[in-house]
Amino acid sequence: MAKEFDLIIRDGRIADGTGGELFVGDVGVRNGRIAAVGRFEGQGWTEHDARGRVVTPGFVDIHTHYDAHVTWGSSMSPSSAHGVTTVVTGNCGVGFAPCKPEDRARLIRLMEGVEDIPEVVMTAGLPWAWESFADYMDFLDGREYDVDVAVQLPHAPLRVYVMGKRGADREPATVDDVAQMRALAAEAVAAGAVGFSTSRTLNHRASDGRHTPTICAARDELVGIAMGLADAGAGVLQAISDFDDEEDEFALMEAMVRSSGRPLSLSLMQMTAHPLRWRRVLDRIEVANEAGLPITAQVCGRPLGSLLGLELSFHPFSFCPSYREIAHLPLADRVVEMARAERKAWIISEFPTFSWEPISRRLDRFEDIYELGADPDYEPKPSASLAARAAGAGEPTVSYAYDRLLQAGGRAIFFMPTANYAGHSIAAAETMIRHPHALLGLGDGGAHSRIVCGASLPTYMLERRGKEPRGARGPELAQGVRALTFANAPAVGVGGRGPVAPGYRADLNIIDMDAIRLHGPEVVHDLPGGGGRLHQRADGFLATFVAGEQTWDDARPTGALPGRLVRGARSLPDVPSGSIPSTS
Repeated sequence: MAKEFDLIIRDGRIADGTGGELFVGDVGVRNGRIAAVGRFEGQGWTEHDARGRVVTPGFVDIHTHYDAHVTWGSSMSPSSAHGVTTVVTGNCGVGFAPCKPEDRARLIRLMEGVEDIPEVVMTAGLPWAWESFADYMDFLDGREYDVDVAVQLPHAPLRVYVMGKRGADREPATVDDVAQMRALAAEAVAAGAVGFSTSRTLNHRASDGRHTPTICAARDELVGIAMGLADAGAGVLQAISDFDDEEDEFALMEAMVRSSGRPLSLSLMQMTAHPLRWRRVLDRIEVANEAGLPITAQVCGRPLGSLLGLELSFHPFSFCPSYREIAHLPLADRVVEMARAERKAWIISEFPTFSWEPISRRLDRFEDIYELGADPDYEPKPSASLAARAAGAGEPTVSYAYDRLLQAGGRAIFFMPTANYAGHSIAAAETMIRHPHALLGLGDGGAHSRIVCGASLPTYMLERRGKEPRGARGPELAQGVRALTFANAPAVGVGGRGPVAPGYRADLNIIDMDAIRLHGPEVVHDLPGGGGRLHQRADGFLATFVAGEQTWDDARPTGALPGRLVRGARSLPDVPSGSIPSTS
């Protein structure tokens, strides 16, 4: 008997990505696309029983930094371990193309500092088989992945490519410089870039402490580059700013959008030092949209912060001279040495020690630092802080924190929230993710490899909704899935995916919502040269499919690599007329 479908998922509760009510039905896949949804006749070469499970579209992660990883790796884990089937790289103005040979070390130092990817890893892993952005895209086009990969043109390498040392030194761009960057931006979009990104935050520095080359870029430069996207007739704009001068910074964003007609999204979170700034920026976004300027906020649905530990980039005692003497030792040897009473006394006597690194100024705030165990709590109560637990144990806080750091053979991990958690509340984050002009993102997969593991955001969002009362779980889950899929895909120009509907790409998840669970972060050593990075496992993802091929099976990779480079909106044929569901 002939098989009408390559794959059929039977009897699942379908959260189709539009935010509508979940319904029970089947999904049929043919030639990498969804061919039928609901009840239909026919058999599949492969069939999955999804009874009692939820079927969702594959998740679209719009904010990652896999720019280096895509040149040497095939699996975009940890993102792909959390139901993600499409990633967008090139965010925050950093990346590796375009790049002249003499600027390679400069871009590596920038990425090491901004995104916490070790220099030795990038030096060992980057093949540098490109110079222009088009060359970079052609190189990626020949590779295979467990997700689809879309790329933005980052501002820092573009600026350095055109201006050389002047660009790296943050000198003003000349009229000719801007004209060249505009032309190259148009060429990048023609080569398949889905957009352009820039950074204007003091937090983004190279590993030598120098600010990112783009932080002082003038309005003429940014508007000129945005006009390159207008020349190409496609592409999105992405920016991050501290908004210290809210009026001028937002006026700059508006100017980029007004002049180019291209949509812009900006990173937005509640900073502890400025707990109400996010609200004012969000209000400005509302006014801009009322005026016809398509500006959205990229937001995160959970507290953001740093992970601290002996295997990670930082911990409370990182800058103490007596610790730095032994920092080069293997972990096991360091733990033995740190357990010596004499070494402990030396290190504690030097605490706190500060450096130019901004994080060093927060490492002595034990009232804001928490242990993150096997069942990670990203919304900890004040009573769970290291300071509170030390007081409860009747021990000096610094000594208590020191001893806890050595637990689990030195693999203990602390969590220090710095955003979206002012007053120990995620009310601001909840408001942001429900805003009509907000997109769910900021997971930063591929970046901050030893200080953050935000790529687990989809599982966190699902786990939180799985704890809703039964009556509320359906609507909350439907909206959560929409935020992870159909709200994101068209907003960043990766077409043909997002909902579970005929004609769309067959990127799908089968999820056991009763089993969904996020494990604690752990370090794995799978980077070039044996470099370590944070990973985070998840339970509940029974199957993930990319273009109809199963890439993950119950938290284990299958080895299938159907993912490819997404060359902008032209990478997929149009979805048949009449099959596109409403995004409202």
